Amino acid sequence: MRILGFSKHWDKLNQESFTTFRFFRKDKDWALGEIVQIVIKPRSKNRVVLGTAQIVKGDLRKLDTIFVQYRPTEAEARADGFENLQAMNEWFRDIYGSRIFVEPINKFTLKWVSREIPVIRPER
Repeated sequence: MRILGFSKHWDKLNQESFTTFRFFRKDKDWALGEIVQIVIKPRSKNRVVLGTAQIVKGDLRKLDTIFVQYRPTEAEARADGFENLQAMNEWFRDIYGSRIFVEPINKFTLKWVSREIPVIRPER
């Protein structure tokens, strides 16, 4: 089972279903119906496993396009945990640089399959 990681515990992860934006993977892109393990800080010794979720929907988005149907909306940005669309765009630009304006990105909707009680390891 592959890991779908998050850098922090976004409020959206407490909902029955939630969305996330992910770039296409060169090795093996995410697939509809795929069951993934949801993890906070996946590359850290203090990794927190939240449970498993299934990818139930996928849509193509692109920040820098004239085609309205591919641009994220204010509502999507808020549902994904941002204050507004501008805050989401700034976050993507800070994290990914110009890549976000060149490449399309997948917007996935995931639904929890099972949740685990997170084990928080103390910082050393």
